[in-house]
Amino acid sequence: MTSYILVTGGTGYIGSHATVALQEAGYNVLILDNLSNSSASVIDAISSITGQKPLFVKGDIRDRECLERLFSDYSISAVMHFAGLKAVGESVQFPLRYYDNNVHGSVQLLETMQAANVRTFIFSSSATVYGDPQYLPLTEDHPLSSTNPYGHSKLIVEEILANLYQSEDHWRIARLRYFNPVGAHSSGLIGEAPQGIPNNLMPYVAQVATGERDCLRVFGNDYDTPDGTGVRDYIHVQDLVDGHVVALKHCLESSSELLTVNLGTGKGNSVLEMVKAFERSSNTRINYEIANRRPGDIAACWADTLLAEQTLGWKATRDLQTMCDDAWRWQQHYAKQAKS
Repeated sequence: MTSYILVTGGTGYIGSHATVALQEAGYNVLILDNLSNSSASVIDAISSITGQKPLFVKGDIRDRECLERLFSDYSISAVMHFAGLKAVGESVQFPLRYYDNNVHGSVQLLETMQAANVRTFIFSSSATVYGDPQYLPLTEDHPLSSTNPYGHSKLIVEEILANLYQSEDHWRIARLRYFNPVGAHSSGLIGEAPQGIPNNLMPYVAQVATGERDCLRVFGNDYDTPDGTGVRDYIHVQDLVDGHVVALKHCLESSSELLTVNLGTGKGNSVLEMVKAFERSSNTRINYEIANRRPGDIAACWADTLLAEQTLGWKATRDLQTMCDDAWRWQQHYAKQAKS
């Protein structure tokens, strides 16, 4: 019987790239997605890249019957869990929605895995679990806190996974703390396609470059940073998902594991550095205006990546210009698709 890696949220931005990376590494992939923030057309794009169509089931991680049917009908050896809501501002406005999806949904998934005796779990966490940085770069033993319901939902699931591992130490769990995923697959066939106004910087910049939006608002230029704008650790989405594949291999080769690592580049770039790099990629001037700082924003944040290098042999290799080049290639492809 064919064995599958279950990828929840596998038609989303990071999940689709992870599916490509898994298939290229020789794994069979089964995607579960409710398509709340993605499209089933992504399946065909994945197939065009890899030459292999992943299995797809439309369903929700909060639907216990759906999950039980999935684990009954297919031989699943591990789960990569991307199905989650991820907009910080929206989480403040609709906290119950975030706790229901991100926390309750994860518990439903873990309980179903437990019943099916599947105990390898790769979790999509976030650097938001560090709260306001007390020092930089951020190491995995930095004190944990959260400043919004989105970050709190990730922190709760991290704690649930630690409790689960303590109660049954034959679980093999990786908690991967992302910094700022950007870019797109180098083919230009899959990328970030937010519905409505983008929450993240790069897709917003890309939409200004195409003329879809008039202007980028830069929130604050008076931070204690080289150019006054906020500094973040931007990581190419392909580097990010490569980290998932090596984390999966690491866990599958372990008899027991609770791994927690940062996935970032280990360096920061400012908002204006991002804008200038995207101008080079698109050969377009990006209109922007300076606005007041947003409440809760921090001046700078970037990762210490030494643990991931030592434990997994993984390191991000793609630079900011490559991130922008690939994002622009995808944006042009996506704009043509939208018009046709």
